[in-house]
Amino acid sequence: MKNIFISCISLILLSSCVGPPDTVDDWLIDNNRYKAKFVELSDSEIALDNGLIRRVFLLDPGASTIALDDLMTGRSVLRGVKPEARIIIDGESFSVGGLLGQPNLAYLDPSWIDKLEADPKAFGFIDYETTPIDARMEWKRVRHASPDSEWPPKGIHLVMNYSLPGLFEGLKVKVHYNLYDGIPAYSKWIELINQGSESIHLDAFVSEILAAVEAESWVESRGVEMPKPNIQVATDYQFGGMVPANVTRSSVFWESDPDYNTQVGYTKETPCLLEVKPIIGPAQEIPSGGSFESFRSWVLVNDSYDKDRNSLALRKMYRVIAPWTTENPLMMHVRFSDDDAIKLALDQCAEVGFEMAIMTFGSGFNVEDLSPENIAKWKKRTDYAHEKGLQLGGYSLLSSRRISEEDDVINPETGERGGVIHGNAPCLGSNWGEEYMNKLYAFFKETGMDLLEHDGSYPGHICASTTHPGHEGIDDSQWNQWKTITDYYKWCRANGIYLNVPDWFYLSGSNKNGMGYREVNWSLPRAQQVIHTRQNIFDGTWYKTPSMGWMFVPLTEYHGGGAEATIEPLSEHLEHYGNMMAGNLGNGVQACYRGPRLYDTDETKSLVKEWVDFYKINRDILESDVIHSSSRRADGRDLDWIFHTNPKLDTKGFAMIFNPTDHPINKEISLNLYYTGLTGKATVKIGDTKAKTYRLDKGYSIKLPVSVERKGNVSVLVY
Repeated sequence: MKNIFISCISLILLSSCVGPPDTVDDWLIDNNRYKAKFVELSDSEIALDNGLIRRVFLLDPGASTIALDDLMTGRSVLRGVKPEARIIIDGESFSVGGLLGQPNLAYLDPSWIDKLEADPKAFGFIDYETTPIDARMEWKRVRHASPDSEWPPKGIHLVMNYSLPGLFEGLKVKVHYNLYDGIPAYSKWIELINQGSESIHLDAFVSEILAAVEAESWVESRGVEMPKPNIQVATDYQFGGMVPANVTRSSVFWESDPDYNTQVGYTKETPCLLEVKPIIGPAQEIPSGGSFESFRSWVLVNDSYDKDRNSLALRKMYRVIAPWTTENPLMMHVRFSDDDAIKLALDQCAEVGFEMAIMTFGSGFNVEDLSPENIAKWKKRTDYAHEKGLQLGGYSLLSSRRISEEDDVINPETGERGGVIHGNAPCLGSNWGEEYMNKLYAFFKETGMDLLEHDGSYPGHICASTTHPGHEGIDDSQWNQWKTITDYYKWCRANGIYLNVPDWFYLSGSNKNGMGYREVNWSLPRAQQVIHTRQNIFDGTWYKTPSMGWMFVPLTEYHGGGAEATIEPLSEHLEHYGNMMAGNLGNGVQACYRGPRLYDTDETKSLVKEWVDFYKINRDILESDVIHSSSRRADGRDLDWIFHTNPKLDTKGFAMIFNPTDHPINKEISLNLYYTGLTGKATVKIGDTKAKTYRLDKGYSIKLPVSVERKGNVSVLVY
């Protein structure tokens, strides 16, 4: 235990910051020196360490995590020893690893560790192995992505093997860990390999159990939700929403710890025990010679309580673990699907520099039609798009629709269809669901199309049917449907098919989700649409990079609103059209430009091309992360802007400043340049003016004089 004690003391001496560190040490500015490594601390202790976090394992008498340290601030994340996982087989629960006998779970005194004992009923440790991190899916790169994207990510993969001889002969449990270069995050999952002579029924599992230090000590909650530890957790088993707090409800649980007897809360309800598990099931049969792999979780350790910093850390993690989300093609939503309409749209996209055309909902596009005539028609159109240097895709609705009494999701509460997440929805385990998925594979294989906009996707339905061929009942229905949809999304990723999915399937291969807009708002008067665009992007980029969310520009009437809500005729509303493009492209966000055409006159064409060219010139910085504390949310009353930073680029900061009022505004604004990585001074170019050097104050801020015409935009570039 001596190694642990000394290393903890060294950690505290070396890392004592409680807020953002100096720029030279801040991983959010320069993470190049933080490399993941495997360390043998002693004969009985090993560790994963990347200079930002460190996880230490004791191997004997029973393998278990005995430290999870935040090396950025010197604090311990862990307060107690728990099993590495838990599996429920045929109704009986078994721990995987773990130690017994910790006298107090408020903290873990290193002097206690020698006295802890292995759980004789748990799966025991056999051995371990390490390799570089493997790609968990194939990513075929066929379009522009972030220039520093890497796949697979760099880091260390540790596998710890466990068994329980005498009870489950031939069953091996493998616990996997990935520690990444450059981010304070690790991934974890489990795998069961059945080499025995009989099949095994896996009722449920918990793939991560973490006795974390509580966020606060509350004597009682009085019905108020208690704060949770300052850790962000994601999984690829998350669905049913557009923000992390919604989607993680299916797999991430902060529980009370019944073994934590000294907590301040009298009822012991403090949420300080992390359990990563499916909300139901998976109820999977593992045959002799077969295997089962759980979903994966990612645990990101925050080094601050600052919302902006923690949000930025989450987005940095997604850039590492799902780099395909940095693909961000300019896309038009084509309103009609006849030959003339498609040719017009594709020709115009090519003329102004758009990169993708999508057959929108209501266009007549039908991915479920596998007739030879339909396949030939869309292959010909796709080939024409490719000749133009464009990509072509289309829309398909999965959820929010009725199929039949036999094929729809059966509500477990009523025993009937209806009343589920989207009202009505088909079950992917039904006959219709299996046929639908087969059609998706076949259509894209045979036509060569480049994108699927998959509306509704799979939102996490639990189906009570016992007649669907794809699941036996309630307990395996959610898992089996999730597996069906994510296998398809991974296939799309491997084949370069872009995925617009209004749900959180990024970690299973999808590219883009809604930024968070409300569809009926696009029937509001045009001036209001401009403000909503800017507000939605500001709000949506708390949890998404600019490339992870789509917006909307209704070129024709959408959800009503009449002439006041409509851009067509485009040439009569150039100021508004330009401001909608500035609000999206000027902030690095792609919108669905929905209509029959992108321009109607040469003047309109010039406007669109001007904004597209501007975007492509500044693409890398515009698609970089947003610093909300250095931005100003749109309110229609004064200048607003969204500030992007990227210390790895020559252009290290960018803001598109918009004046929503009917009069020019001349004023001084403040920009904090901390996350640009610049110190001392910065070169700033405002609009068409000559670049000027500014001195940064002690807080890394500069004050800039800006002049913006009525309803106008001015760019600010920082070098």
